[in-house]
Amino acid sequence: MRIRRPTPAALLALGGGVAVALSLPPWGFWPLAFLGIAMFESSLGEHPTAAERATRGWLFGAGWLFMGMGWMWFLTAPGYLLAASMFAGLHSLAALVAPRGPWRVVGRPLAHTLAEAIRLCMPFGGVPLATLPIGQAGGPLLGVVRVGGVILLTWVVFQIGFALAGPSPYVPTMARRRGVAGQPHGLFAFGVAIAIVIVAAFAPDGRSFSGDASTSTLRIAIVQGGGIQGTQAINTSAREVVDRHLAATALIEPGSVDMVLWPENVIDVPLFADSVELTEVAAQAKRIGAPLVVGITEDVVVNGESRFLNAQVVVTEQGEIVSRYDKVRRVPFGEYMPMRGLLEALGAPTDLVPRNAVAGTSPAVLQIPDGPRFAVVISWEVFFGGRVNEGVEHGGTFIANPTNGSSYTGTVLQSQQVASSRLRAVEQGRWVAQASPTGFSAFIASNGHVEQRSGISEQKVLIGTVQLADGRTWYSRLGDVPWVIAAITGLGSVLLRVRRQRLEHHRHGTIVDQ
Repeated sequence: MRIRRPTPAALLALGGGVAVALSLPPWGFWPLAFLGIAMFESSLGEHPTAAERATRGWLFGAGWLFMGMGWMWFLTAPGYLLAASMFAGLHSLAALVAPRGPWRVVGRPLAHTLAEAIRLCMPFGGVPLATLPIGQAGGPLLGVVRVGGVILLTWVVFQIGFALAGPSPYVPTMARRRGVAGQPHGLFAFGVAIAIVIVAAFAPDGRSFSGDASTSTLRIAIVQGGGIQGTQAINTSAREVVDRHLAATALIEPGSVDMVLWPENVIDVPLFADSVELTEVAAQAKRIGAPLVVGITEDVVVNGESRFLNAQVVVTEQGEIVSRYDKVRRVPFGEYMPMRGLLEALGAPTDLVPRNAVAGTSPAVLQIPDGPRFAVVISWEVFFGGRVNEGVEHGGTFIANPTNGSSYTGTVLQSQQVASSRLRAVEQGRWVAQASPTGFSAFIASNGHVEQRSGISEQKVLIGTVQLADGRTWYSRLGDVPWVIAAITGLGSVLLRVRRQRLEHHRHGTIVDQ
């Protein structure tokens, strides 16, 4: 069988995807997202066949997602190959659904935005990694998320990228080279995207605080115990992790902070309330004179099956557990094994996740005694804007993100998580305190600026003052649903208009490919 050489257009589509990947952390060249999308549009042209759209859409998604989700190889290599291929397939489908002809500059951004919206919610509750907004966390469009979250920012990036390649009359050079005429609606769509960016600069930022000025700040110590990355929990001494964090906590001066934040599941015991670790944590809380917010993992039996709980708890100076949040969004193939029976039959290494976590049901908030309530999202949950929004709706005045990225080699996932924390900060107008056992731990201001960040594997205590807030942004009040509906409505309207135009041309004896 003769293998065909890839066409220049196919290579252009693949290169466009790679450019988008390079806009993401840890590379972070955010302007490349617009270049990559323009390259993809140029690879498609005005009238591609169905096969060309499907192939180039997949190549664009593959160049983007195989790089951007590379960290997943260390979690599950087969899952990584399947997930990246499947999500690239969504962009293949989007390229097929989107119109050709003059209306493509409006239809294609909407179709590919909806492809991204699908993977934000499915499968397994969504896999919102390596998304366009993560790459824009360090760029000038970050403020858009306070208006419409990641869905709106995704559309803005796609719309600008597609419009830069034509057929807007104001960017005619590339269009003329491809024999494409400028179209007024291309300019209109580009103008709407720019108008949203301008409106976002003046939209409510959620940073206001209605309480007394003397209670508007909180002094927090973030504890990072340190250690080697790329280690699995089943191959790691749980006690060693606790000892590292106790040693780092011992460096905090008494009376210097109002709260101490430990990372996710630092303490792994059958029952925390009866453990030696609770006594040790309480002793540090008493010495410092401030509550410790610690991540725990506990054993539990559900319907005769051994499972576990992943929670964050507040321990007072008196040794009392006064507030608790159990993680709701579990990591598929990390904290639970979907389709375990089928995968075991296929010989997959399901023993890497020997027990499934139990999903929590409580609101995403914790309460400090005689202090503020704050939103809490454990690790994976920070990639979901709705989880943080729930905590803010329940009175969260800042955001805590205890996490554990020690299982992954490199910094792809860790740096994308910091970028996601930046998105959540601006979406809600709240400071974020992110704590990780091996990095990255960080303080992120409500404008998305990273104020402090630890290094990988180092033992570190970050101490910072966070500004409390109880205001609300437009996104905090509206959520994602209106923007998804708007994208569906917009794409449906464009497709209906194209269909009517096609029927009109057929009626008059002319055939124009729309």
